Amino acid sequence: MRALNRSVLNEQQISVIDEVNASPITVLQIGEGNFLRGFFDWMVHESRKQGLFKGSVAVTQPRPSGKPKIEALAGQDGLYTLVVRGIENGESVERAEVISVFSEVFDPYTDWEKMCRLAVSPDLQFVVSNTTEAGLVYRPEPLTEGTPIVSFPGKVAYLLYRRYLAFEGASDRGLIFLPCELLERNGDSLQEAVLKYAADWELPVPFAEWVRTSNRFLNSLVDRIVTGYPDQDQAESWFSDWGYRDELLSTTEPYHLWAIEGEPELDERLPLKSAGLNVLWVDDLKPYQQRKVRILNGAHTLMTPLGILHGVDHVRELMEHERLGAFVLTTAMNEIIPSLPYPEDEMRAYADGVFERYSNPYIRHRLSDIAMNSLSKFKARLIPSLLYYAEGGEPIPEGLLLGFAALIRYYRVYRNGDQYEGVSLLGLKYVVRDDANALETIAAIWAKANESEQELAVTVTQLLSESTLWGQDLNRWPGVAEAVTSHLTEWTTKENRT
Repeated sequence: MRALNRSVLNEQQISVIDEVNASPITVLQIGEGNFLRGFFDWMVHESRKQGLFKGSVAVTQPRPSGKPKIEALAGQDGLYTLVVRGIENGESVERAEVISVFSEVFDPYTDWEKMCRLAVSPDLQFVVSNTTEAGLVYRPEPLTEGTPIVSFPGKVAYLLYRRYLAFEGASDRGLIFLPCELLERNGDSLQEAVLKYAADWELPVPFAEWVRTSNRFLNSLVDRIVTGYPDQDQAESWFSDWGYRDELLSTTEPYHLWAIEGEPELDERLPLKSAGLNVLWVDDLKPYQQRKVRILNGAHTLMTPLGILHGVDHVRELMEHERLGAFVLTTAMNEIIPSLPYPEDEMRAYADGVFERYSNPYIRHRLSDIAMNSLSKFKARLIPSLLYYAEGGEPIPEGLLLGFAALIRYYRVYRNGDQYEGVSLLGLKYVVRDDANALETIAAIWAKANESEQELAVTVTQLLSESTLWGQDLNRWPGVAEAVTSHLTEWTTKENRT
């Protein structure tokens, strides 16, 4: 069976591809993963189908490790299949469609000049990204002409400087940035990091002012569960029906929301709401941001280490687990929601919808996918809830502490070749994907415990003191170290018995 590419499509689909390839590149997308392909690119595809969006997308990966997926996407002529399935208006739906929005697919680490040429294109208007929360973090990096810049904000700083020079600082040649990273005030964070690089590299002061005044870094909130590649049996069944194979096949739920802090007139340039999509241009993003990040994403981050440690593979499986499912539900309703500054009945109604989505029988959301970069996710999604109680002089609730202990135990890792691995409470190995420096730090602390058999309390104290991980020394919060140590001791005792 042939792989998906231009040759397996019908005349109408080929016509769509030709139109995309003939369209100017108006969007640079930094992020090749499942989420943007099941969210933003699907939206662009829907808008193009209605004749509303006239541009195309150039896509590249944020990290060198994304090269295999970029190469696979290029090998499929920028095409992939998206299956939307779930419950919509009370009825089961399943819609499969070949998505075609990419006119350029390339690796910036092997074709840096192409990236630089895009930066000075007069057609370019938007930069959309999903580099995870860790991708928006500023890390010092030298500027060497002709050498790819690794960090995402560093890339943006350099590309904007090239654009600034090419258009001689013209105020109407700035770009609109739409970061989709699940970080509060993500647009503000991106701009701040970009300006730090500009200062580091001693770029002209007028350039920094141009960044501030002629470019838009819009805070945005995304909400859609994109589950990626399905179970192999389901994939093979679809391939048989379609007559082609697609290794970039992705699945998603029908629900979607994109709230963007900006004026409604921007929809004229990026006509997504006009296409009937659930895109909101809002004055204040904070209420949408907090409820989603703290409840939906917070529950994901709460359940993931605990589930993996107990041998659970998927979100729905965990929610159906007699003990773990009840734990997540109770912690969200009784501990996370009270820490939010919004009407509790509204938050509970939102949470009810979230847990209904978690139980979607068509969605198999792998905990191993959610687990990527769990350190920065825990910091953004759950630390604020812990902080609410700690700074308010109240004891941090037991559910949040158990979730934190599970995170610490999940990161009991050791280096194996070019990756870091952990072992579950059932003795099963798993790979931990996160910032390399953070993993090295944590592995070194755990290694001391393993080698010297030092008390768990000492290890926990050392881990909680790493402000590079948490943004502060968490030992100053009463009872946290003791509770985490207690849970780790209990799990260690059970492991030793088995």
